[in-house]
Amino acid sequence: MARETIHTDKAPQAIGTYSQAVKVGTTVYLSGQIPLVPESMELVGGDMEAQIRRVFDNLTAVAEAAGGSLADVAKLNIFLTDLSHFPLVNEVMADYFQQPYPARAAIGVASLPKGAGVEMDGILELGN
Repeated sequence: MARETIHTDKAPQAIGTYSQAVKVGTTVYLSGQIPLVPESMELVGGDMEAQIRRVFDNLTAVAEAAGGSLADVAKLNIFLTDLSHFPLVNEVMADYFQQPYPARAAIGVASLPKGAGVEMDGILELGN
């Protein structure tokens, strides 16, 4: 099956040996996104809500570059350095997703790249 690398300037550039996303058939594997502003490659200013929104905006940009949207996300993984922010993730997520919601995991981690408080990755299915 053909494998396609997905790239967009509307999301942060990869800061390592990975792609923003890889499409295999009708499935798109989104790499983890932290709250980097694409133009500056710096963490977004503001509070945790601003970080969460920036991550969803970055994921949206990559999903659109792959020919989909967040509505196509089948699985979402959320990594938080402080799980007390999980209710805020739920609140913000309601602005980006509608039912049926994707399958999801929320994982507490000790640290994330560049000192971010949140990172998310996911899997899209475009075959619907």
